Amino acid sequence: MTSRRGEDQLDSHLLRMFCLLISERSVSRTALKLNQSQPAVSLALKRLRAILGDPLLVREKSGMVPTERALTLLTHAKGALAEIDRMTVALESFDPQTSRQVFRIGAPDYLAPLFVSKVVERIRQEAPYVQLNLQSLGPDFDFERSLAEGDLDVVIGNWPEPPPRMHLSMLLEDEIVCLVSARHPLVRKGFSIDDYQRAVHVVPMPYSISQRGVIDAMLASHRIARDERVVVQSFTLAPHLLTNTELVFTTTRHFASFYADFLPLCILPSPIAFPAMRFYQLWHERNHLSPAHRWIRRLLGECGSQIKSAATPPIRQ
Repeated sequence: MTSRRGEDQLDSHLLRMFCLLISERSVSRTALKLNQSQPAVSLALKRLRAILGDPLLVREKSGMVPTERALTLLTHAKGALAEIDRMTVALESFDPQTSRQVFRIGAPDYLAPLFVSKVVERIRQEAPYVQLNLQSLGPDFDFERSLAEGDLDVVIGNWPEPPPRMHLSMLLEDEIVCLVSARHPLVRKGFSIDDYQRAVHVVPMPYSISQRGVIDAMLASHRIARDERVVVQSFTLAPHLLTNTELVFTTTRHFASFYADFLPLCILPSPIAFPAMRFYQLWHERNHLSPAHRWIRRLLGECGSQIKSAATPPIRQ
């Protein structure tokens, strides 16, 4: 990447500003993400245009759009920033007892509550000044972009086909079960595949726009249709809808056990042989060698290995 000869030169701050401006295609959104004023970001864009000799962003009816040269330079800029991160990571040190690092983790809201509570407990014990920000994933949330741009440090997911461009390590496996009211007729009758297809189900909205979840993928591969009578945006709302209805909720055992402990619910073995739901952590190359990020990934891995499959709770009468 070349720049104009003269008094104004590119630095890592301007490079990061450039990447975010081209990705966001908006001065106001860039300012918001960087916690800076819009005039400051506008001034940075003016400097970038002068240095790089290109408008970079031009206004169209739909808003600001990047020029062809800006898109070409974006690839080089991201590569340059990755190299800078690798150069400086060796100079970093991380002491969990004194660090005030902020870790940002994206995860679905049905991640085992026991796992999340264990993570928070360990962080409070080992790194009392560290701040943990948990971001709930949703269908409109671009987690790959958030990892690449540093908005998230780690994403916990369970897609059947994880993104190939990210680093990955396994956290835990969980059995898929069915959660129903303790007064549901299936509790005494038994549960067959035909029963599953005839039942009315509560299902969550998908939390990825690009991939099916494990349950939906398995049902589709076996051409098993279910009556998705109630659709909820929040996974944690579903158990509360079961108590006085005949709805069925297909979920993981850890999640089901957590709610069956304080709601009048019963866990039934799934009549469909779903594969185990595997949760893993994903991270970008930019953080791969960072001592702080290696510490949080190790802690997440250790918490995952401590989670054992819960025993099936007794049927509630």
